[in-house]
Amino acid sequence: MISGIADRESGDRYRQLVERIVEQWAVGKPPNPSPAATSNKPSGYFRLTNYLLEYLATHGSFPCGVHEMPEGRDILGNLEPSFPVDFDSILEGFELP
Repeated sequence: MISGIADRESGDRYRQLVERIVEQWAVGKPPNPSPAATSNKPSGYFRLTNYLLEYLATHGSFPCGVHEMPEGRDILGNLEPSFPVDFDSILEGFELP
């Protein structure tokens, strides 16, 4: 996750952009089926959001190609599997501020 004041400020600078990107990625994906889900977002939504915020804060640029999102755990500790994300396709049409 993002750590340090400079990294948090950098993450905050990108937050609205990342939210728009991930919202577009989520279109057509079913909500997380876990009974413990606290939102109607698809599985992986928050992992992708955090990954992209951290990547932008660290590198100052968009990722390229396919990146594997890490495994996660839901609120009950159930495993949520890793999944690939093709950043070349989901970032099409987006530019850094």
